[in-house]
Amino acid sequence: MSIFNSNRLILRTSLAVPLFGFSLFSHALTFDEALSLAESQAPQLKAQSAKVASAEALKRSAGRLPDPKLELGIENLPINGADQYSLTQDPMTMRKIGLMQEFPNEGKRKAEADAAQASADVAATQMQIEKLNVLKEAASAWIERDAIERELKLVGALHKENRLFDAAVRAKISSGKSSLSDGLVPRQEAVAIDNLESDLMARRSKAIAELERWIGKAGDEPLQGGVPDWPVDHGMLSHELHRHPELMLFDSRRRELDAEVNEAKADKIPDWGVELAYQQRAQQFGNMASIQFTFALPVFPESRQNPRIVAKMTEKEALDAEREATVREHNAMLESDIAEYQRLKNSLKRQKETLLPLSDEKIKLILADWKAGKASLADLASARRERIETELKAIEMESSLNLVAVRLHYTNFPGAIP
Repeated sequence: MSIFNSNRLILRTSLAVPLFGFSLFSHALTFDEALSLAESQAPQLKAQSAKVASAEALKRSAGRLPDPKLELGIENLPINGADQYSLTQDPMTMRKIGLMQEFPNEGKRKAEADAAQASADVAATQMQIEKLNVLKEAASAWIERDAIERELKLVGALHKENRLFDAAVRAKISSGKSSLSDGLVPRQEAVAIDNLESDLMARRSKAIAELERWIGKAGDEPLQGGVPDWPVDHGMLSHELHRHPELMLFDSRRRELDAEVNEAKADKIPDWGVELAYQQRAQQFGNMASIQFTFALPVFPESRQNPRIVAKMTEKEALDAEREATVREHNAMLESDIAEYQRLKNSLKRQKETLLPLSDEKIKLILADWKAGKASLADLASARRERIETELKAIEMESSLNLVAVRLHYTNFPGAIP
């Protein structure tokens, strides 16, 4: 087996040893577990859930009659003369207790109930939007961290391979078949690998922090498994686009505005109220009871109710225009993501099936030429660097492909939420 392809064996055996300070027996975080934790622990969802509960609670009081009012007072109390401030001398002086109830018209009460229901629907739809966003971000964070750690495994294999490379060069120098300056090449390569590893370790720390943002401390656990192979069907995604919560939110807001329009129209219909009262006078005079009705008089609709109706109707027109703009935006994003997904899929296939085998073949050929004295060590080092870059590029492409699939799955296909 060539010492320059030993990374294949190292990659297979590296799974049997501790990685990044974690024991083999530590709990490993799978992709599905990460999403489950995000759904149950993300503070964004807890906050939105409280808003949904608040909107649902308000539904119970919407459309109800207002509370009755209790009236207590003194009527016709003398404030001058011989009977000044007396409650018993003047026959008109009365202590009064009454109960008043207002009755808003039925249309207004129904509009209030409809508005509360629409507000609850808006909160529930916003909950779905937030859920999609949390799942998408948590999935992306898991994928990015997984890609970085796969690159780190490759770098670990490169370190061992570099030491074998260095030993081979030293042996050739000792035999007098290579110059002393060739001994610098493996050392230069080792520095480049160290720099790459430092960069990846920094990126890994950032990826862990991002994952912890969505799932808490479990984001620091070792990862296990891969990403689901979601189907990416252009026709299905286009057909399901109208079900996206961001678009459904416009429907809920439109129902909310419809209720507010109806409520403004109902203000043109008079409300009424009734009051029952009992008046107690001095013992020498008889007590009294009274009943009275009140009616609202919406006699100036042009300056009061109509402007509100016009304002709400105008808001509906603006909302419809915003919805159309959002539909176009989502369509454009869908087409862009589909094109990017197909590009990455084709590029990754070429990277794995063509470029990687060619890189390995190039190293074998230059190695043979180097041993025969037909190629320089610089040529061999250059070929090795190309192979490293090709393998790292393949991992990056696969990560990018998965990230686009996540966007398509959690942005354009809400029916598939786990």
